[in-house]
Amino acid sequence: MDINQFVCEFAACFDDTDASEFYAGLQFKQLEEWSSLSGLGIIAMCKKKYGVKITGAEIREANTIQDIYEIVSDRLK
Repeated sequence: MDINQFVCEFAACFDDTDASEFYAGLQFKQLEEWSSLSGLGIIAMCKKKYGVKITGAEIREANTIQDIYEIVSDRLK
């Protein structure tokens, strides 16, 4: 897994925001489309694509896509 692949997978969880707007340092909670349902989508994506369980608390503590990537990456080691 690399960060670019992860950003693409993360972006795919959003319907209304163009994928070109996503990058590792994006503060995803600032997106107009962000909601608690988006958070659940990110949790499901991490489990399905990477086999990694992340929690709602971890999403709440994260600020950027990079933060979520690091959680997933650390658990893959």
